[in-house]
Amino acid sequence: MSSPRTVSDPAAAGEPQAPDLWSACLERLAQELPAQQVNTWLRPLVARVADDGSRVTLAVANRFKLDWVRAQYAGRIGAALQAIAGQPVTLELVLAPREAPAGAARVAAPRVAVPLRTEAVLPPLPEAPLASPEAAPQHHTRLNPALTFATLVEGSANRMARAAALHVASSPGQMYNPLFIYGGVGLGKTHLVHAIGNHLLAERPEAKVLYIHAEQFVSDVVKSYQRKTFDAFKQRYHSLDLLLIDDVQFFANKDRTQEEFFNAFEALLAKKSHIVMTSDTYPKGLTDIHERLVSRFDSGLTVAIEPPELEMRVAILISKARAEGAVMPEDVAFFVAKNVRSNVRELEGALRKVLAYARFNQKDISIAVAREALKDLLNIQNRQISVENIQKTVADFYKIKVADMYSKKRPANIARPRQIAMYLAKELTQKSLPEIGELFGGRDHTTVLHAVRKVAAERQVDSELNQQLHVLEQTLKG
Repeated sequence: MSSPRTVSDPAAAGEPQAPDLWSACLERLAQELPAQQVNTWLRPLVARVADDGSRVTLAVANRFKLDWVRAQYAGRIGAALQAIAGQPVTLELVLAPREAPAGAARVAAPRVAVPLRTEAVLPPLPEAPLASPEAAPQHHTRLNPALTFATLVEGSANRMARAAALHVASSPGQMYNPLFIYGGVGLGKTHLVHAIGNHLLAERPEAKVLYIHAEQFVSDVVKSYQRKTFDAFKQRYHSLDLLLIDDVQFFANKDRTQEEFFNAFEALLAKKSHIVMTSDTYPKGLTDIHERLVSRFDSGLTVAIEPPELEMRVAILISKARAEGAVMPEDVAFFVAKNVRSNVRELEGALRKVLAYARFNQKDISIAVAREALKDLLNIQNRQISVENIQKTVADFYKIKVADMYSKKRPANIARPRQIAMYLAKELTQKSLPEIGELFGGRDHTTVLHAVRKVAAERQVDSELNQQLHVLEQTLKG
């Protein structure tokens, strides 16, 4: 047993000796990150620390995990190491050798609540290249390792879809098979399906996972017929453990593709493999797709991803800015979020414009800088979306007269579109409730508030209404 450290011991004064550096880094990260992330990704890493603490080499079990750790945690690890060491620390990520040296110990979560000792640090590891072609997996997943559950900002707009996706990723082939995720453009459907694949591979690196866009599946069907390689096509798709396929609405009017996807679908379900699909509409809203395929799409769990609410948009902007190495003040994030309402993709585009403008002009990020950087976007929005335009668009959609929007008539076929128009006016313009009420025939602001809350609540549970609102929003935004 080691003797107690004295005050003269530098480690006792809060400056870890070189071999203890990684252990101290782990403990710091455990205070900053969720325990699940630390235990899954960081504690299994095998560390080699230079005697002077200037270099830390982390060996990772496989190429997939190496890419993920580099994308998600390398920056945070490097900053923590430097803060603890009080000097620059070079961080290296390498692939662990296939056969670990005899007697080598792994830095892992201790089973009792005591600090990790110096003996937990490995003896020197053989150097391994960062990008060795031989180490790459033979099965190409097409997954983006940066798109994970950890990097997905959660909010009420995607909470149910995220929960279902996490369940599938943790227990594939059991419940919610198939999982069908739908929503408008740029709301995070693709991020979610990549996160499912990445999570499964992290737990089961040997699993056969494939992410593919529906158009690529169509192309693969065509090529297999042209080259007479259909056996290879079937072997590829029918042997998967998890198939992630984006935008299945692109199967419309492609009879042969639908036939082959139906066959693949049946084969995968028969072997307890999981299928996750995305679309811009719910299954029964798909057009020109065989009924038997639509019924399969709808046989598992169907969940929607909604446009992000204001608070979620703010959180996304702050999170994405942090990932870019920038700090976005909360008031600026609120300004941008209030003016960019449609989807995450447009939010990211607006963020990039603000960051680029600030860096190019060597200015701090502020509301004035954001307003200048986004002036073209703001001008277009102000010009295109007005309450009058909303009233006309909604009236045309529901086949009523524009005059009914501000009339005193109250039959359901008029009152319902009027409430929807009020909701969209609140969501898509900067008008206050009293201003909106005035433009709807001089109605009180409480009437507008009731309509906004009613439509917002029904949107969460009524998939048909939700789809109608998506169409109206996209139409208004051009």
